[in-house]
Amino acid sequence: MIRKIYLDHSATTPVDRNVVKAMLPYFTENYGNPSSIHQSGRAARTAVEAARSQIAKLIHAKNSEIYFVSGGTEANNLAIRGVALANRNRGNHIITTRVEHPAVLETCKALEKEGFQITYLNVDEHGMVDPETVKQAIRKETILVSIIFANHEVGTINPVEEIGRITREANIFFHSDAVQGFGKIKIDINKLGIDLLSISGHKIYGPKGIGALYIRRGTPISRIIHGGAQEQKRRAGTENVPGIVGLATAAELIYTNLEEESQRISQLRDYFQQQICDRFKPVKINGHPKNRLYHNLNVSFEGCESQSLLLSLSMVGIAASMGSACTSGIVEESPVLKAMGLTPVHLRSAIRFTLGKQNTKDEIDYVLEKLEEIIPRLRKVSKFNR
Repeated sequence: MIRKIYLDHSATTPVDRNVVKAMLPYFTENYGNPSSIHQSGRAARTAVEAARSQIAKLIHAKNSEIYFVSGGTEANNLAIRGVALANRNRGNHIITTRVEHPAVLETCKALEKEGFQITYLNVDEHGMVDPETVKQAIRKETILVSIIFANHEVGTINPVEEIGRITREANIFFHSDAVQGFGKIKIDINKLGIDLLSISGHKIYGPKGIGALYIRRGTPISRIIHGGAQEQKRRAGTENVPGIVGLATAAELIYTNLEEESQRISQLRDYFQQQICDRFKPVKINGHPKNRLYHNLNVSFEGCESQSLLLSLSMVGIAASMGSACTSGIVEESPVLKAMGLTPVHLRSAIRFTLGKQNTKDEIDYVLEKLEEIIPRLRKVSKFNR
């Protein structure tokens, strides 16, 4: 029987059973609309506000600074487009990087068509942005800096605190897409100087279709979804009560066990990485060697085509990816790895393994065993080696 081994936790995670348990009553019992004034509606409202308080506490924010949205993509859109439109009288320049998630890059491209000027900063060979390049890119018309907290493909963690100091000194709003970083790193938005922070439920063993945006009090921001007065008139639409409860429960659970789980998974990841480097030379590890999310392993197996390797792994029950799940349906070279300056050989042979709390050493040994069967075969037939 083929084993099922999931190593794609940066794409999505299984929902924790305790999260499902917490959500169920808001489907079948406390199903009222939180905007209704009757008892069922008040019960739903109480749950939403309790969840808001839980999320706020975890990042050291005020309850009123947490806004529930449909996920990381909407959070990024609201942060960037909302701030851009509300502050157009101050300027039309936004700074970001070439290694952002498509939810940021595509939003910025759309704003360019509306007259905004976007500076796309380069990164180093590890995918990290230099704070000095942020400082040098600031103009008098700059209104927003949006820098990813931790990269979705290679796991590199950016120097967010240094960037926050720069934006504070320049009186510019600072947004960070923390969809990958939230739940894996302790975040204090005041210490880091972040004005807007995007998070998502399904990356932390919570449900899909729910996320949150932290907006620092006093940050001018325009709506991008129009309708009712929900979420303090900043995000119209009936709140996803079960999803909100699930997001907050998942966040509480993951931060409660963060130290223990991060240590266990990082040790497992390091073992996996060392075995790959020892057994399958030549290989290249992509991402920062130290400042990298503890569960991320992005590796180029020279002489193997990424898609062929992923399909071969899938046939023996192993799930991995080529990078962002939002673009995985399109076979193309990774913009993140391109921006890092990888050679064509390394670009076309890179895959991402991202470990999770259910993974074991036995599973990793199984994956290594299957790689020992797959890698030589693929290298033998690959057009790279002809």
